Amino acid sequence: METCLPVLSPDDSLPQKHEKLARILTDADNLLVIQDLDGVCMGLVKDPLTRTIAPEYVWATRAFDGHFFVLTNGEHCGQRGVNGIVERAFGGAELVRERGLYLPGLAAGGVQWQDCYGNVSHPGVSEAELAFLRSVPGRLRARLCDFCQRYPEAIAPALVEKTIAASVLDNVASPTANLNTFYDCLHGDVKSYGRLQRAMESLMDELLQAAAEQGLGDSFFVHLAPNLGKDVRGREVLYPVSASDSGTTDFQFMLRGALKEVGVLAILNRYYHRRTGTYPFGPDFNVRSAPHRHDELLALVRERLDPDLMPVTIAVGDTVTSRAETVHGSNEFRRGGSDRGFLELVQAIGRAIGRDNIVVYVDSSGGEVKNRKPLVLSNDGNTVIAGPGDPSDRDDPLAIDIVFPGGHKQYTTLLQTAARDRTTKRDGR
Repeated sequence: METCLPVLSPDDSLPQKHEKLARILTDADNLLVIQDLDGVCMGLVKDPLTRTIAPEYVWATRAFDGHFFVLTNGEHCGQRGVNGIVERAFGGAELVRERGLYLPGLAAGGVQWQDCYGNVSHPGVSEAELAFLRSVPGRLRARLCDFCQRYPEAIAPALVEKTIAASVLDNVASPTANLNTFYDCLHGDVKSYGRLQRAMESLMDELLQAAAEQGLGDSFFVHLAPNLGKDVRGREVLYPVSASDSGTTDFQFMLRGALKEVGVLAILNRYYHRRTGTYPFGPDFNVRSAPHRHDELLALVRERLDPDLMPVTIAVGDTVTSRAETVHGSNEFRRGGSDRGFLELVQAIGRAIGRDNIVVYVDSSGGEVKNRKPLVLSNDGNTVIAGPGDPSDRDDPLAIDIVFPGGHKQYTTLLQTAARDRTTKRDGR
């Protein structure tokens, strides 16, 4: 019989919520944790090659074997993948492979699957699509070189090669221009950085056109992080730079269907199979062939998933935006962020199924990357006064249940404690 779990209350203080979350992580038998990576279990850094992860945290995830999956727009493999970060944390790949310490789940927005032993696949992706993606990093480098030549006063010549090398992420399934290092080198030159944002945005449009000319017009889309939601065409809206905020820093060329919210269903499909031996959405279900709209995804959940088997799902992210824009004299809100979609869907699934799913927000504003709004807390630190979005956005559909104002270290410390207690309970000690 399922252990009686605590119920979160909006009136709980932050310490009370953290304590209840730890109990749920420890005691829930039917549990599913779906977690982002950068900013959640690792600090945000300007150069992705300098990312580090605590080995204690990686060990802790093994206590949730079959109940813990990552869902990230980054990638597992490759020079800049998370696997290399994990291997470096343990001094090499041998122990990681032997003990199954790779982080299982979906990367590249949902098109790259990995188990805990590092076996990687790309469900639903064609060789033609992978071949086109392999051509993208070279074009990213060329456009960044062009920018540096056009505006030689922006970046010191001695820094150009190193800055470009840090900015081009040659990912297998989601090649990316990460402009954090450029922003740092520009020392607050908002005008020049704005030009660079627009140059990258223009290149992304050119890449989509080139793909269409090769018969791949329905294969790709552009993900901007952070962003201001989507426009009427369904394309993500650039978050412009300001004097205090870098705005959009990541321009990711991604496979269509690589949406985190769709990845939630792909993970649930595998979770149900592990419990029942049957894939509720079918053995070949993947994010490329699945519906993409929230209402369609929810309809599929209601139709195919047994509510009695639905796990308590804990969704953890750090990138949520909301920004007011004045239109015809009144405020309208641009809501976005790369984690918003999957956090909102987990919340909606809980309400539809009758499960108390939990949405967790980790404040990553303390990292090197300055495009996250810090949480505002009461004087005693026990209450959140203002969340990550615009304070005036009273109708934001995303209701965050628990926050970690102390960032990734505070969150991973709690996870490690819960993992230890869960192991002790399981072993009967």
